Amino acid sequence: MEVQFPIKQILNEDGVVVNSEFENEMTESLTKELYIKMLRARMFDRKGVNLQRQGRIGTYVPFEGQEAAQVGSSVVLKEGDWMFPTYRDHAATLTYGHSARNLFLYWKGYPIGCVPPEGKNIFPPAVPIASQLLHATGTAWAEKMKGTDRCSIVYFGDGATSEGDFHEGLNFASVFNAPVIFFNQNNGFAISVPMEKQMKTKTIAQKAVAYDIPGVRIDGNDIFVVYFETKKAMDHARSGNGPTLIEAVTYRYGAHTTADDPSKYRDQEEAKRRRETTDPLLRLERYMTNQGYFDEAWKTQVEEEITKEIEQAVEDMEAFGPAEITDMFNHVFHTPTWSIQEQFESFQSRMKEEV
Repeated sequence: MEVQFPIKQILNEDGVVVNSEFENEMTESLTKELYIKMLRARMFDRKGVNLQRQGRIGTYVPFEGQEAAQVGSSVVLKEGDWMFPTYRDHAATLTYGHSARNLFLYWKGYPIGCVPPEGKNIFPPAVPIASQLLHATGTAWAEKMKGTDRCSIVYFGDGATSEGDFHEGLNFASVFNAPVIFFNQNNGFAISVPMEKQMKTKTIAQKAVAYDIPGVRIDGNDIFVVYFETKKAMDHARSGNGPTLIEAVTYRYGAHTTADDPSKYRDQEEAKRRRETTDPLLRLERYMTNQGYFDEAWKTQVEEEITKEIEQAVEDMEAFGPAEITDMFNHVFHTPTWSIQEQFESFQSRMKEEV
């Protein structure tokens, strides 16, 4: 029997409020804060793609189109909360306080790129699919054992739900009532595999039923519904009520990575249409225009400030020079194991032979 999880929405594609439950909280200051953070993320992302095309960083993983899902969910976190991102969640990590310079350094091959500012509980980006769900669950459980009200939020794509780690993480979190938010960004494709070819369920949110935890399906391009539903889930977790699974239905315009060609498996006309209809920034601009507090001069000023910040981050990143190849041996264990030491010695011997 199919379980129905309709998509929740507050702001439709025309920038019109279709659910007034939180309208009194949708203040001008909150709206502008969310818009600025999304614009900052988009400009960072476009810079990352440009840097890769210019050969100034390595392969880059774009996220343009997913800004509302990442910014709206991360902005509700409090000091001390834990974030577990994938390699694509720079909008979330930037919003929670990660260094733009370090994020660029990550794509240039520096281990320091994984290091967040002091006091920010942001795990290194998870490249293995779904492994971070277990880390988030364990950390949330540890915070519960210590008696704090800290929560974890973990990001993952639709493809991650086909991994065993997804089910193990949700099962453990539900059994032990761990304060963790499982935040799925459903882009419709696990690289080249569409959702209907990797699962029979019509939604990801309905998978929460198997673990007897709340599941909610939201419009991931509507930053207000993302913000308020994630906040609701966080309050639920902080009150000792355990985890929530959120499925944010979104759409990424670009490739899986800069080494990928999405035209091989996805209709590129759809991406063009989405930019004009469901785009999260355009939607919020329409809402702000309707409310009377959006104008191009203000947007230009914000863009100029963000440009300065990003260009400074790039300058600082490039001041590091080339990464050291030996870093691959130095940042695995605090004390190198015999296998790492053996590999390092073999590498040194090979380098001497080539000189």
